[in-house]
Amino acid sequence: MEPLQDNPLRREDLLAHPIDQFARWFEQAKTFPGMTRPEPMCLSTVGPDGFPDSRMVLLKTFGYDGFVFYTNMHSPKARSLVALPRAALCFYWEPPKRQVRIQGTVERVSEAEADAYWETRPRESQIGVWVSDQSMVVADRGLFERRAAELTAAFEGRAVPRPVYWSGFRVVPRRIEFWQERPGRLHDRFVYVRAGGEEWEIQQLYP
Repeated sequence: MEPLQDNPLRREDLLAHPIDQFARWFEQAKTFPGMTRPEPMCLSTVGPDGFPDSRMVLLKTFGYDGFVFYTNMHSPKARSLVALPRAALCFYWEPPKRQVRIQGTVERVSEAEADAYWETRPRESQIGVWVSDQSMVVADRGLFERRAAELTAAFEGRAVPRPVYWSGFRVVPRRIEFWQERPGRLHDRFVYVRAGGEEWEIQQLYP
């Protein structure tokens, strides 16, 4: 496959809606040689102490209504998002040398959405949610592993229910930026900014 950075990203190449443009790049990333998976994204939030915090999470679904990921609602990122429902996402795909940055407001997914996604998760991952007090100090790894074995036995022969403290968030974008590497740091960079309603303005930025 021809290196994408050898081809300019021009204004006329961009689709009118940023989600359509993201979908195009996402699908291209999936098939690019050397790409393992395009779903990992850096999620940045602001904690109660006023400091930003970042971590990698997995994109599960996306559409015109936003970008969805799931988490333990007792986790620091969930508490931060409940207190200040704003977030930034960043995708970087190394083989195609492309980056997408997203800013937006955050909302909880519906209970039906959370249930539907929960049912698609591997059973071991479902049990893992029940076992883990996410981000809390682990005093004894052995205790953690014994708890996993106990719950595996307890749920044997039946579906693992979704805990009430496990759900998802949707980042509703207000700004989406597409960056493509070019030789000599003369990168191509375009940003979509919500202009009101469903309308978006596209601007080219200096790299």
